[in-house]
Amino acid sequence: MGSGKTTLGRKLAARMNYEFIDLDHVLEKQVELSIAEYFSFFGEDSFRKLEKEVLQKTAYPENAIISTGGGLPCYFDNMDWMKAHGKTVYLKLSPKTLADRLETGKEERPLLQGKQGEALVAFIEQKLAEREPFYMQANIIADGLSLTAEKLEEILEFN
Repeated sequence: MGSGKTTLGRKLAARMNYEFIDLDHVLEKQVELSIAEYFSFFGEDSFRKLEKEVLQKTAYPENAIISTGGGLPCYFDNMDWMKAHGKTVYLKLSPKTLADRLETGKEERPLLQGKQGEALVAFIEQKLAEREPFYMQANIIADGLSLTAEKLEEILEFN
């Protein structure tokens, strides 16, 4: 959350003349609920199962940049599936930087409800500790602060 996946993904897709797909938006369209609403009604376990189904059963165009939710790579076989079907990129940022970016817009992120300041940083540190073993399996690990669409396009060409 807050790493810039959607922003960078859109820019990269435009540069490469690829289609951009935000998997969270695909999911919301299918269930006709926001992710926050789905979490509230059905809980995280149900959401993660739905997220896997949407990831693995969506028909993607040949040339696409796909942005996923931050938890998606950490459940089931999602990371293995993504690597088998394309290249994966981890936009690495510090917990403090992520917290600064996430301080606004928390109402849209169910896992961040009621967290701010140091509590938000601590929560992000804990989540990263849980998720980073999955994120580190990505084909490309990049510094999220200095990465641009131009640089990522170059990196993808050589990997």
